[in-house]
Amino acid sequence: MTELPQSNAETETKILDLAERLIRQNGYNGFSFREIASGVGVKSSSVHYYFPTKADLGAKVARRYADRFLEALGDPEDSPTRAQDLLTRLHDEFAKALGQDGQMCLCGVLAAEATGLPASVAEEAKGFFDRAENWLRISLSQTDWGEGRPAKEIERQSLAVLAQLEGGLLIARVQERPELFDLMKPQIPET
Repeated sequence: MTELPQSNAETETKILDLAERLIRQNGYNGFSFREIASGVGVKSSSVHYYFPTKADLGAKVARRYADRFLEALGDPEDSPTRAQDLLTRLHDEFAKALGQDGQMCLCGVLAAEATGLPASVAEEAKGFFDRAENWLRISLSQTDWGEGRPAKEIERQSLAVLAQLEGGLLIARVQERPELFDLMKPQIPET
């Protein structure tokens, strides 16, 4: 195979982009370095140059995904003060994954496979959920609903919202009906 002239950063980005797409479609074990190399137009050894192991690649893909997701949400201190607006914002970020190509949240896919993943990849997937729950907990505590509520109640609500969003993605994907996800917007309890 003839190497295509590319910058190091460009090649690494293409590798990460393709790996992310393949993981979201087929899971962590559903791709190979050979497939990545072919898709990017480089030799397999070039993929190993950037990522010595599949675990290195998987962990970097998950970390990059989490970073982008949290960056898109913004600073929790600047979140909407109405709880329902906040949940809509979070729902919309999850919907982007589904709307992009009908696939799951990358870290949701990895979480489903967690027991069979290398530790570094599983840790990055766990980190996504830890960071998302932390963002939501901080954000919810500053809303009309959260002010004055006990920290445990806010934590429970944050985890319930994340579970509903990930579960909604699963259902919409398996049903092959992305529009179902719009019917599953989380709601804040009145009490």
